[in-house]
Amino acid sequence: QELSVWLSEIAWAKLKAVEEDMGPIHPLFADLTERVAADAEEWEDWYNKSDPENYPMPGEYNSLAEVPRLMLMRILRPDRIPFALTEYVKKNLGEEFVYQPPFNMVKTYRFTTSRTPCLFVLYPGVDPTSWVEGLGRDRGVTAENGYFCNISMGQGQEKRADETIMRMSEVGGWVFLQNVHLMQTWLPTLDEKLETLNPHRNFRVFISAEPPPLPYMKNIPEGLLQSCICVANEPPSDLQANLSRAWATFSQERIDACSKADTFKACLFGLSFFHSVMLGRRRFGFQGWSRAYGFNMGDLKICADVLESYLNRKTKIVPWQDLRYIFGEIMYGGHITDFFDRRTNNTYLAVIFNEGLLKKGELAPRLTSPDCAQWDYEMYANLVAKSLPPESPPIYGLHPNAEIGFLTNKAENIFQTILRLSVGSESTPAPASSPAASSSTSNTTATAGAAAAEDGGGAPAGGTSGSLLRETLADLTKRCPTPFNMIDLSDRSVQRLLDPDGPYFVVLIQECTRLNALIAEISSSLDELQKGLNGQLNMSQGMEDMAECLEINQVPGRNPFHVCSWERLAWASRKSLSSWFADLLLRKAQLSEWARSLALPYSIWLPGLINPTALLTAIKQVTARKRKLPLDSMSMDTHVTRMYRAADALMHATYPEDGIFVHGLLMEGARWTDEEESSDHVYTVGSTVCAGHLTDSRLKQLLTPMPVIYVKAVQVLPEWSPESVGYLRGDAHLFECPVYLTSARGPTFVFLSTLKTVSPVHRWVLAGVALLLQSDD
Repeated sequence: QELSVWLSEIAWAKLKAVEEDMGPIHPLFADLTERVAADAEEWEDWYNKSDPENYPMPGEYNSLAEVPRLMLMRILRPDRIPFALTEYVKKNLGEEFVYQPPFNMVKTYRFTTSRTPCLFVLYPGVDPTSWVEGLGRDRGVTAENGYFCNISMGQGQEKRADETIMRMSEVGGWVFLQNVHLMQTWLPTLDEKLETLNPHRNFRVFISAEPPPLPYMKNIPEGLLQSCICVANEPPSDLQANLSRAWATFSQERIDACSKADTFKACLFGLSFFHSVMLGRRRFGFQGWSRAYGFNMGDLKICADVLESYLNRKTKIVPWQDLRYIFGEIMYGGHITDFFDRRTNNTYLAVIFNEGLLKKGELAPRLTSPDCAQWDYEMYANLVAKSLPPESPPIYGLHPNAEIGFLTNKAENIFQTILRLSVGSESTPAPASSPAASSSTSNTTATAGAAAAEDGGGAPAGGTSGSLLRETLADLTKRCPTPFNMIDLSDRSVQRLLDPDGPYFVVLIQECTRLNALIAEISSSLDELQKGLNGQLNMSQGMEDMAECLEINQVPGRNPFHVCSWERLAWASRKSLSSWFADLLLRKAQLSEWARSLALPYSIWLPGLINPTALLTAIKQVTARKRKLPLDSMSMDTHVTRMYRAADALMHATYPEDGIFVHGLLMEGARWTDEEESSDHVYTVGSTVCAGHLTDSRLKQLLTPMPVIYVKAVQVLPEWSPESVGYLRGDAHLFECPVYLTSARGPTFVFLSTLKTVSPVHRWVLAGVALLLQSDD
């Protein structure tokens, strides 16, 4: 019970998996869970430290070797793994593998030859053109003397590029080919040409390209990549670096040239701060921005020009609203495609870019706008360099948990990359014993193998990747659910489809049909792979893809280039294969019970539906028929009930008016008040008692489960604003919260929920608060 206060069930399952795999190898792991439970208080103290990697672990575990210690660190505090790995690499390989020195174009040039191109990886805010042109001027290679040519690649530029390469290779000039990732069909020709040339010794080729959007994708031929010196100089993402770079774009002379210099100065600083938080928010992943946007210095400069133009007019007031619209909807908003990202962008402007800039208003916690009448350009620069508050999520309006989530995802990406690189290597310890274990077993065992090798204990219990594959295949085949009898279900549902709540049973039949198609695909692909491994069938590309996925605990189809795919017939998910398969069994169980009784459940596990939107539409259809209203005039309200568990809805045993109860949703970025906190905010909707409001998350609780939610169909009111995501109420006491299928947000949007709030709405917008139908675990 002491452990359950601070240790999650998933972490406990990981400890059990390590105990099972590492117990025969390492004596301290033989009874790991018992030891942790016995010293629960000491482990909790260690767990709650801000930097536990710098403190010894409790009891006998304070003498653990480095790799076994990293294993426990990954289970208990995965957000600290990037820092722990940094120290491990620094200690064992040296500081040069950890700290990146400032980029030096001259030193980079020394690695190049006439046959070794230099490839610059393009990141938002990075433009290598000035580096190459500056080096060229120092060495007498310029466009003016004909020895330098800069070509922005695109349609129709192939011939010019070919001719320029040939000419420069003869005279010893430089060629800079920008954005070559846009020239997929021409790149093999470039690769072949550079291999066959007999160039002048001073000849150089510089190339720039964006990295592919997915790790599985390739946008440059492998041969060309191998022949290049690759430069990946990603800009810093912290607020101070971004704000320093933004403020350096201007000068005291530029400020003095404006007719309202003091106002211009304050607004420029506010604009620079806004630009910096827009860039810095990217590092918090999908909670920062649902999609990746290329905000750059050009946006800031153009906004500054617009600001100066407006201030130079003969008006006494600053047109704040006009400027916010231009900056938010046109300049920065021109990059943004997601509705909720645009809302966040405009909220930042509303909070930062207002009259408070001229009245010492608060820009962020512990940061106020300076007195523009007393401060000059250099004083602002000194503030940026020396007096900014420490980098933290609250500066961006986010909860401190956002940093934990970002670091945890970073750690997971590291291990996923290691797993992908290790596939097929017999000398590399395999991941989990089977997906029957916890969702993290594969990753935990992979780390266990590394620890075993460190201590001289050999490979873990999972054995080689071949035996792992067969064990996993046998386990999935054994647990694969049976399909629904659709003929029987259709016959029994005929009368129910004619009832007033018939649309709900249309949803049931659709869900069972979809799940049947998925089960059939799973069953046939597993059977084919088994026959392929037994030598009864030739191994096809689809079988190879399936085998790779089973080895790394990945759902087939997660890699978009794989031929075999379960995901194309399934629901959007970021879970590992083990968690995903357990999820499949739970979905089958819910539909089986619904199909058996043909009675609408008192509360539906909404994440358990492949297409939850169909159920939400059915709610509106049933209500529209009952109230004799047009369907296109219906929307939905969501009310959080006082039922904190799905079992409470079963005990309640009544259906709400004009809607249904749903459960299983998770909140990210905030939490709902608990039973005691909600006692002062109780209200009723029809006969349903609802309570609570949004409040701050507890530290280290990244996702908090929601109580049972009452989804109610309502008629659209004239004052509501229709948007692409639904109808906006414009109520200061309601936060219109997006609901997503997964933490990837963006394209997984489902519907707009309405949640009570006693705090300003902008607080939750900037915190990136959203409801998710499932976690990544």
